[in-house]
Amino acid sequence: MRVRLVLAAAALFTAAVAPLAHAGGAGGHHATDRLTASQVRDGLFTNGLFVDAYGTVAADSTVTLSGSYRCLDDGAGPVFVSSTLVQEDRSTGIGGTRAVCDGHLHTWTNSSVVKEPAYSRGAARVEATLMQLSGTGLPLPRFLATEKTDVELR
Repeated sequence: MRVRLVLAAAALFTAAVAPLAHAGGAGGHHATDRLTASQVRDGLFTNGLFVDAYGTVAADSTVTLSGSYRCLDDGAGPVFVSSTLVQEDRSTGIGGTRAVCDGHLHTWTNSSVVKEPAYSRGAARVEATLMQLSGTGLPLPRFLATEKTDVELR
């Protein structure tokens, strides 16, 4: 239950402050950037977040987004991958995934049932954030990477 509460709080907080991180250039990488084994091995790449070019909309209105991430250290607090889907004038947070920060490249998948009105197949935009909660008392977000990219919903 506590994990769900933290995920929900992180998703809500991220949705509220993500525009600030994007405006400040929080070090996001574009989906067109590709990691090479030597970049990872030589430590030339630190924290990064990528969004897959396609998402899905199921018959029951479940939206699924995915991608990959890499982060180096979660010792200061838990790290989450959150995502927001934007289509026309509509914006909705699509889930949140707990990240494993061990320096390796990992995949993430976020899903959520979105109705009234449901998203449709076609062009959309995903805004994803790799965020760490740290501090004592009320944890504060630290944005490790952000990504804004156009996607095709299928």
